[in-house]
Amino acid sequence: MALKVKAKEKKLKFSKNEDDPGFWRYVMVPELYSTLDQDKVIKEAAIRSGVSEGVMQACWKGAGEVIKAWATEGHSVALPGLGNMRFGLSAKAVEDVNDVKTSLITTRRIIFTPTTALKEELASTAIQITCYDRNGEIVKRVTSADPGTVEDSEGGESGTPAGNEGSQNQGGSSQGTTTGGSTTTGGDEGGGDDFNPIDSGN
Repeated sequence: MALKVKAKEKKLKFSKNEDDPGFWRYVMVPELYSTLDQDKVIKEAAIRSGVSEGVMQACWKGAGEVIKAWATEGHSVALPGLGNMRFGLSAKAVEDVNDVKTSLITTRRIIFTPTTALKEELASTAIQITCYDRNGEIVKRVTSADPGTVEDSEGGESGTPAGNEGSQNQGGSSQGTTTGGSTTTGGDEGGGDDFNPIDSGN
């Protein structure tokens, strides 16, 4: 089992100035699979648990209602085998207490914190990268040898070495906190790269 990633050669720019020649870089993005609908998930869960689809459907619906009710009451709710889900928000910071009001809230967030077992499973899963040049031609295939670091919405990182297969191009990104007078609560810290180049779409 492996996660699939595309590395596409794209022209990036630092500004919207038409005179900016930009520069070509290989940008990696996950290869998204089709969404599995609820009926298929319930059917598979019923097979693996040995109960009927009708019973699994009732349990699935009941669990969903409980999670939704408790999460919107401010609880951190356990998702069996996966982790915990809770409510968070992003809001503007003000100096005067008299200026505190709900309109300062810019975003409501759903924060998911995976279990250690789930993070270890992701960390140990290999990543296969297919490289495409600017003309859409495949020029290279790589099996990743990254350290398997997993970052979740709590801002924490964990991971185990994922082996050393194939070749790799090492790079990095840095994470920072949100700016512009906004803060994020609920353990969900904003982050971003040192720069934000503009994808010209080429």
